[in-house]
Amino acid sequence: MENQRPLILVSNDDGIVAKGISELIKFLRPLGEVVVMAPDKARSGTGCALTTGEPIHYSLVRKDVGLTVYKCSGNPADCVKLAFETVLDRKPDLVVGGINHGDNSATNVHYSGTMGVVIEGCLKGVPSIGFSLCSHEPDANFTAAGPYVRDIARLVLEKGLPALTCLNVNFPDTQELKGVKICRQTKGQWTSEWENFAHRGDNHYYWLTGSFVDEDADQEDTDHWALANGYVAITPTTVDVTAYGMIDELKTWF
Repeated sequence: MENQRPLILVSNDDGIVAKGISELIKFLRPLGEVVVMAPDKARSGTGCALTTGEPIHYSLVRKDVGLTVYKCSGNPADCVKLAFETVLDRKPDLVVGGINHGDNSATNVHYSGTMGVVIEGCLKGVPSIGFSLCSHEPDANFTAAGPYVRDIARLVLEKGLPALTCLNVNFPDTQELKGVKICRQTKGQWTSEWENFAHRGDNHYYWLTGSFVDEDADQEDTDHWALANGYVAITPTTVDVTAYGMIDELKTWF
């Protein structure tokens, strides 16, 4: 139908009961019909991982006018693939991941299940956005992010995004946002990533932890600088990982 409302597919990696996805649904509902397919429990750090060793299952959680919610036993990327294959009656106009509890700036984009949602949507040719807040608190305050989430999603619905390009949007944990900064990904790496956790006399148990070393701390065009200074950081992100600048050089090697 020509007057169909936009169809928005939503997922996350914190699980169906996380406050972040509930807030995201609330912010997006005025923009179109929302279908949610989210993991049945938290699956943070799964990136684009797929479930291949066992079947996955989904079930209906809630159905209202303009909103249908499902939960799925798989990973975030599984949720997107399964939604396209089973519950959507047409190709969505937008895929949205989040709102994640914890930022996905800098190299975190590679590990993030939230961005796994976004990358999968992008690979399927749908404009896709990931939203994250710099707070891991279960009851984090998403109020200030709401108008930005709605405006960014509305603009992407209107204008679209280039092929194989998605948006990684991060919010500082403050109610006094200064506006938007369009950023590049901060360069850096995680260090001291494991903490020993002796268990019943066995010292070979470890918890994943770590500290991020920011190699661009004074660079005002990065996502970390924007977040540290109270701005919403929007980083355009490509899923084509080809190093085009290296192609001609490699041709001389072989």
